[in-house]
Amino acid sequence: MKKLSARRRHPLAALVVLLFALAVTGGLYAAFAPADKAQADDTAQSLAIKEGKKLFAVGCASCHGTGGQGTSDGPSLVGVGAAAVDFQVGTGRMPAQQPGAQVPRKKNIYTNAQIDQLAAYVASLGAGPTVPEKEQYSPDGADIGKGGELFRTNCAQCHNFTGKGGALTDGKYAPTLEGVDPKHIYEAMETGPQNMPSFGDGSLSQQNKKDIIAYLDAVNGDESESQGGLDLGGLGPVSEGLFGYIFGLGSLVAVAIWVAARTTKAKKS
Repeated sequence: MKKLSARRRHPLAALVVLLFALAVTGGLYAAFAPADKAQADDTAQSLAIKEGKKLFAVGCASCHGTGGQGTSDGPSLVGVGAAAVDFQVGTGRMPAQQPGAQVPRKKNIYTNAQIDQLAAYVASLGAGPTVPEKEQYSPDGADIGKGGELFRTNCAQCHNFTGKGGALTDGKYAPTLEGVDPKHIYEAMETGPQNMPSFGDGSLSQQNKKDIIAYLDAVNGDESESQGGLDLGGLGPVSEGLFGYIFGLGSLVAVAIWVAARTTKAKKS
């Protein structure tokens, strides 16, 4: 009986029990810790959607409907994504002051946190483009020459070849891209606001968009130089041709009148 009792109280028994307890504790932590983090993220997202819905009801529902389904005064927002909200609200275009052919850019009335909440709510209505990360629109490491080629092919018809903007039909216009946040330029290409077509990754890849942004940053930057001399604001051949037509032809007419007057005076004398 004494030998049996000694075996039950072996010195390593306590160590085995301790190791077993540590293993069980570690397994429980590994099993439940990620779930707790995921649950916290879901809670934060749910809270953002809830607050965004409140902001939407006050500032957006009168035109876009209480559920974002759209009305006669505003289009449906189902499936436009968070990027569309970040662009429209971040540039002050929304909420719009009044309906019209073109909604102008104006001072933003929402904080960044409120814009994120509105974006979270609209994104919950249907899948759409997400807000880009900084590395997606940063001009660092981009090909400026390729960006210029892509911009002249896809964008210059409306925005002018340096992004100065231009007039469209029926009171619409392509706004200037000078001084616009690169993130908003990227979002505009992704979502196609108002009269602009959308350029998803199938049309312009993320690298293509990055190259275009780098080109605009280069041609409109403070260090950019015009190799052609006076560029008349970079508005292109139409404005330059008009300038030449008015002042050049006007000068020729003035010279012709002067010569005719001198000739007539000489004949009389």
